[in-house]
Amino acid sequence: MDLIPLPPNSLRVGQVLTFSVRDATGKLLIAPGQQLQNTPLVQNIIARGAWMVARETMAYQRALAHKMDQMMHQGANLGDIVKAQADVRQDRQSKVELGEQAAWLDFQSQAHSLLREPRAEDFQPRFQQLHNDALARLLQRPDPVLMMLIFDASQDFRQYSAKHAMLCFVVSELCARQLGWSDEWRLALTQAALSMNLSISVQQDQLAALEDEPTHKQRQGLDAHGDNSADLLQSLGVSSELWLQAVRLHHDVGPGPLAERSAGEQLGRVLRRIDLFCARLSPRRSRQALAGASAARTVYLDELQKPDAAGAALIKTMGLYPPGSLVRLANGEVGIVFKRGHSATEPMVAAVLGKSGNPLSEPVPRDTRLPTQAIAASLAPHEMKLIVKMEKLLKLN
Repeated sequence: MDLIPLPPNSLRVGQVLTFSVRDATGKLLIAPGQQLQNTPLVQNIIARGAWMVARETMAYQRALAHKMDQMMHQGANLGDIVKAQADVRQDRQSKVELGEQAAWLDFQSQAHSLLREPRAEDFQPRFQQLHNDALARLLQRPDPVLMMLIFDASQDFRQYSAKHAMLCFVVSELCARQLGWSDEWRLALTQAALSMNLSISVQQDQLAALEDEPTHKQRQGLDAHGDNSADLLQSLGVSSELWLQAVRLHHDVGPGPLAERSAGEQLGRVLRRIDLFCARLSPRRSRQALAGASAARTVYLDELQKPDAAGAALIKTMGLYPPGSLVRLANGEVGIVFKRGHSATEPMVAAVLGKSGNPLSEPVPRDTRLPTQAIAASLAPHEMKLIVKMEKLLKLN
């Protein structure tokens, strides 16, 4: 990827980007189509400059030249032509053609911007576009998506709120399908998963970076965020009662059978267990992420330490060792789960460390149904320090 520098003060607050803004390594900071908001990130980029992809610049210049040429032929005055700005936007097809990692980084960037600074004038169209694009991408290759998002969420706490929202969204769609829920219920659950923490998105990111646990006052704010997020969604124009109920109840619905509850309570209970599961897979500065099997066990038993109906559905969906989690095999190798298996305890694993502890040159698929390749232990992310080349793992699915 050829990058060219954006000089300081070449961007401005309020500008709608026609290209992606990146750091010096090419990592996506702000996706195309986003309006630059008055945030610390944007102010830093404006002051210091950043990078953009060279081909996006050429595309912009071609579009601008075409637009100016059209205006000349239409007899526009010179002043209007000079002020012309090309309308270069990626359509749905161009987004689908992005690589797997780039596409989900784009979705995460959109979620980060949308959830931190929701605006009544454009929240719903931006939210639905993100929801629909991500859903279409998920349904093409669910296991690679799970592997990427879970592994990425387990590595650090940057943009915690957006990562958590995207992971809960993905798990919600797959869990709702496992439960056999209707299209209406699946839609409401995934919408709620993306937006349940809308009122505390900024605070979530701040708390994730703190070394200490939340104070009593901070905890009170967190405890009320179900109602606050639902109220905020209503103020932004959301009218779906099922969506709003799921958000409002996702921290309030206690243990017990699912079938005996109202629709909103069923969605709220399932979302509560998904929220807990995904949070346990992600680190904060004050705590380390759990191993995949440990995270699964936290949702299998309810608050009374009895088997939980919603948690059981989640384990059936994800397995005891979810894609993206780390395991040690009976033969001594260490690997990453890259595909769910026919049972909850027998996923497909890619070995990345050999028996000696040395990295393998290529990930090697292992069938955990075989005794010599069976899973011996579930590992937490901090137990394996290794640079993982995700693009090689994606080729295994």
